[in-house]
Amino acid sequence: MGARSVTTILTVTLLLGGTVAQAAEVNLYSARKEALIKPLLDKFTTQTGIKVNLVTAKADALLKRLESEGRNSPADVLLTVDAGRLHRARHAGVLQAVKSDRLAADIPAAYRDPEGYWYGLSLRARTILYVKGKVDPKELVSYESLSNPKWKKRICIRSSNNIYNQSLVASLVAANGEQKTEAWAKGLVANMARSPKGGDRDQIKAAAAGQCDLAVVNTYYYAKMLHAKKDPAQQAAANKMGIVWPNQSNRGAHVNVSGAAVTAAAKNRDNAIKLIEFLASAEAQEWYAQVNYEFPVRPGTPISDTLSGWGAFKADTLNLSALGQNNAKALRLMDRADWK
Repeated sequence: MGARSVTTILTVTLLLGGTVAQAAEVNLYSARKEALIKPLLDKFTTQTGIKVNLVTAKADALLKRLESEGRNSPADVLLTVDAGRLHRARHAGVLQAVKSDRLAADIPAAYRDPEGYWYGLSLRARTILYVKGKVDPKELVSYESLSNPKWKKRICIRSSNNIYNQSLVASLVAANGEQKTEAWAKGLVANMARSPKGGDRDQIKAAAAGQCDLAVVNTYYYAKMLHAKKDPAQQAAANKMGIVWPNQSNRGAHVNVSGAAVTAAAKNRDNAIKLIEFLASAEAQEWYAQVNYEFPVRPGTPISDTLSGWGAFKADTLNLSALGQNNAKALRLMDRADWK
């Protein structure tokens, strides 16, 4: 073999080696704050050698960015919250379907897109909190009961432009139909203690301050407030509240997900799938439940003492893709009900 041939082989080898090195990465657009996801990403890199390049921003901003970047987007994975947003991303054409035996085995069908466009990674219930000593929790048997006139001027809840509320209403449309859900929404609006404002934590603070007796919130925020040792006022407000699991005699409490998807423009598709598979693994799922106060999507995963202290509950088994499919109906009826 001549010197020129050896040189050529070495050159090709170096080029291929460079390609492999460059390929050992994955680009993640995350609507979750860095502190809520970075420790898991570091573990993934340690185990696989795949570097994760993280970009964080608000969920809606990330979707707009993916749409504007189109096929030139550097993103390989989108991580966002709420099945309604994942549905929007799918129908905006910025996601691609992937099949993974591991993901199919680890994630129950209700928490993933039927065609593989997105996969749920952690759960939170949107439930009802009550002020201890002012409300008998036995009166709160269902979401439907929130429209009962006995709660007039006693409910705090976010605005209708909040995706969490839209998905809750979308689940009610799936259960009861649009007409009955609109009547329910009108009853709920009549029972609001104030015009909707602020986030979930603000609803809890308002209830604790005596502005209302009930607050509709995601469990994740409630748990975070209970552990807000650096903010005693926030912790004190949460401690005044008790939790109810609605609809335990029928479909179960409404749950939603944070979830991940491979982007349509993914250049590192295999690494993207590996990352999502890792986030659904037993190790990552336990981290969500122990550190982040979210319920794992993977059955049998141990949860934190805080979550277990609330007691076991029955979750709605509605496939969460229905939340996106019913979003437009939910928005229309919320508007007709004058839900600000």
